[in-house]
Amino acid sequence: MLGAALIAAAAAGHAETPPPAPKPAQIDRNGVLMLVRSSLLALDHANKTGNYTVLRDIGAPGFQVNSAARLSEIFAKLRNDNLDLSGVAVIDPQLNLLPQIEANGLMHMAGFFPSVPNQVNFDLAFAPVNGQWRLFGISVSIGQSGPAAPTAPEPRVEQKQTPTNPSKQPVAAVKPAPASKPPENAPK
Repeated sequence: MLGAALIAAAAAGHAETPPPAPKPAQIDRNGVLMLVRSSLLALDHANKTGNYTVLRDIGAPGFQVNSAARLSEIFAKLRNDNLDLSGVAVIDPQLNLLPQIEANGLMHMAGFFPSVPNQVNFDLAFAPVNGQWRLFGISVSIGQSGPAAPTAPEPRVEQKQTPTNPSKQPVAAVKPAPASKPPENAPK
């Protein structure tokens, strides 16, 4: 009986341990550009043709759980809005989240392409598969380009406000399958 209590206490203590902080990814600028551009251009081609099989097939197994029909549903708004992402081929992205390796082994990065009149915002996740980074999750939205309006001052301690930020809502996002254990063959 005491053994079971010790195991439960050890498990409870382990559950309280915070997950490890993300680590910077070992990837150079050219590698980042290739991943960001190829992912967004694949989405652009899928939206323009209505054929999402290539976008699905270049993804990691966790991304491939989405059928081409499901991806078509997910990105229907971008497609119906005739969003043209071809500019990402020639404009350099600005990263506001540098590539980092999350606790689950995924490489995560986010940023925007500062185009006019609207900028293209992106949030990408990649999984290591056979020594290569493959698309695991993608979110794309359109935002205002140019200088952002100043943020509101912090509320005083006695004020209770729940901040809302509707402009940060993605237009479309793929929900990847939950990651079980990071693969042993992570790219370096």
